[in-house]
Amino acid sequence: MRNSDYPTPQNSDEYIVQQPVEFRATLEELRSIILTTVPQVTESISYQIPCYKYLYMLVGIGVNKKYCSFYVMSPGLVKTMKEELKDIKVSGSTLHFKPNEALPVDLIQKIILARVSQNEILAQTKKNK
Repeated sequence: MRNSDYPTPQNSDEYIVQQPVEFRATLEELRSIILTTVPQVTESISYQIPCYKYLYMLVGIGVNKKYCSFYVMSPGLVKTMKEELKDIKVSGSTLHFKPNEALPVDLIQKIILARVSQNEILAQTKKNK
């Protein structure tokens, strides 16, 4: 939901600064959760949003008109966690959070670690071929 007056962001800091002020704290918190859960991730901008890579693309963050979004990038994982996600707005493999509301940190960490595991399994599978 970037203001069109800004150039395309080159990194997560630029992306966050370009968002409406009410979204920034939640985006920063999501970013912090990702970076502390998997310190070895690399940050990049992909599809004009901050994305985090561990072996392969892991998760991403962004905004739309009403919500901060956490891109899980694994529809299968979201489906298996359906019960745990019942109180969260979900569309596809994206979780949506209202800005400035408390984030379910433990759940987000669990998702990130599950994605790490998926990526490690994928890397091992490719290595063994």
